[in-house]
Amino acid sequence: MCGIAGEIAFSGRRASRDSVLDMMGAMTSRGPDGRGTWDAGWVAMGHQRLSIIDLSPAGTQPMVDDGNVAITFNGCIYNFKELRRELEPEFAFRSTSDTEVILKAYQKWGHDFVHHLTGMFAIAIADTRRNEVLLVRDRLGIKPLYVAPLPGRLRFSSTLPAILASGGIDTSLDEVALHHYLSWHSIVPAPRTILNGVAKVPAATIRTVRPDGTWRDREYWKPEYTRKEQHANWSAEDWQDAIAEALRTAVRRRMVADVPVGVLLSGGLDSSLLVALLAEQGQHGLSTFSIGFDGAGGDSGNEFEYSDRIAETFGSNHERLHVNTADFAPAIPTAIAAMSEPMASHDVTAFHLLSEAVSRHLKVVQCGQGADEVFAGYRYHQPLASVTRDEALNTFTAAFVDHGNQELAEMVEPEWWAGKDASRDVLATHLAAPGADTALDAVLRLDTHLLMVDDPVKRLDNMSMAWSIEARVPFLDQDLVELAAACPPELKASQGGKGILKDLGRRLLPHEVVDRPKGYFPVPALRHLEEPFITMVGDALHAPEAKQRGLFRSDFIEGLLANPNERRTPVNSNVLWQVALLEMWLQSHGVG
Repeated sequence: MCGIAGEIAFSGRRASRDSVLDMMGAMTSRGPDGRGTWDAGWVAMGHQRLSIIDLSPAGTQPMVDDGNVAITFNGCIYNFKELRRELEPEFAFRSTSDTEVILKAYQKWGHDFVHHLTGMFAIAIADTRRNEVLLVRDRLGIKPLYVAPLPGRLRFSSTLPAILASGGIDTSLDEVALHHYLSWHSIVPAPRTILNGVAKVPAATIRTVRPDGTWRDREYWKPEYTRKEQHANWSAEDWQDAIAEALRTAVRRRMVADVPVGVLLSGGLDSSLLVALLAEQGQHGLSTFSIGFDGAGGDSGNEFEYSDRIAETFGSNHERLHVNTADFAPAIPTAIAAMSEPMASHDVTAFHLLSEAVSRHLKVVQCGQGADEVFAGYRYHQPLASVTRDEALNTFTAAFVDHGNQELAEMVEPEWWAGKDASRDVLATHLAAPGADTALDAVLRLDTHLLMVDDPVKRLDNMSMAWSIEARVPFLDQDLVELAAACPPELKASQGGKGILKDLGRRLLPHEVVDRPKGYFPVPALRHLEEPFITMVGDALHAPEAKQRGLFRSDFIEGLLANPNERRTPVNSNVLWQVALLEMWLQSHGVG
């Protein structure tokens, strides 16, 4: 797990090593254990190292093979030992790192090397023989990869602020991305970001960049959400057994490391299953971590009773972090500074604080992100289980979308309104695409492969890496996701959501942890705004930068500030926090 950066110059120009160093300097927290650069004239690459596998200097990046192929890589390849054994008869290895295994895999299989990798990764490979650079992102977009096209060159990095630090970037706002942000709980899916001058390589994509500036994308993985012939005779119990075995494998894969691995334990079903399966596989004395907050607006601020129960049952070394409101407020600016993109989810700062606590003990944790998207765990999934495929768009929109197109026109100044319903158009295209049998299949595919990448996945990466923590997500194991995609959706949506996981939980966990109302990583102070948060958002929305930018209509903003807890989205988010967070992020990162 690290930070990567690079510049590719076109048409005979020379790449700027200084620009690469500027990007590296802006993301030292992603890799505090070492740094390196490599320069081949038209391409320069850099790497900030967080040592997890092969802690020796032999694992340093960028890594060069045969003098012609260089790699800078962020992530972890969980099957690197198996791949190495397959490659050793043909290649000599100088390290025990997963990085070198990627290099040899590329040497053997070319662009198809990616099909052999199990893990999370953002990879840049420069091949001076073929005169090309490959930019590769893992199947579920767990590891970020930003790109910025400039005249005569292309820059790439693990974070958007790092690209901004290199200078010369178009920081004007993308009005379509703004439409997405305000429609989908601050989600702006790839390839867009909120800024016109920075884009994202989509998940499951290989981008091939040539020295003349041309490039092409290839999507290398796309599971179908359809029923398979080989599963035709499976019972519900057969599915449960198969999912259980796939999750066991996913958890076991994510224990590979040369440092200890812990678990972020919320006390909910998903993280509790991880602890149970690790204990089942002999991981005793596991370190687990939970966070809780003061209550607000009638909402409880912690689930310690459940995380304590799991820790007691499985004998983990458990640490609870309680954050009172007075201590929570000062952490918000630091969390915003760590965001690659504006993220208004209430629990972003919570993950930031929890990662800070974990960093005093460990470098690697497993966590339960992705289970709700893969196994239909959200409340908005429920209506989709009982409508036809043709009704998916309207049903999903009613349950999920924060603001309709006309409502957005009343929120933003006219020059920032996209006019057409750009967000509905994206939803319509994705939901209507072939390869999904039912309405719920289509929505789970949308959630898992488009929206999730830029909500819980990005949130976890940004906040954990701000404290040099590698966070691993077993529920987003590629084999588990493929199996879940083929699973009959009624098994996932049953019992109020995640029915098949709840049945598995009853085999392994105390029943009171499974059979309770669904929780949410609770941060009540940002759902029900009181002081000092009201002053904080008011100052941001009245700041000179906000006035000059003129994103939101003044009557809309003043109405929110007059009644800060009145307007809620369909998923119960606070609208004032949503709009204020965007302005706070823009100001934090110096976007004019």
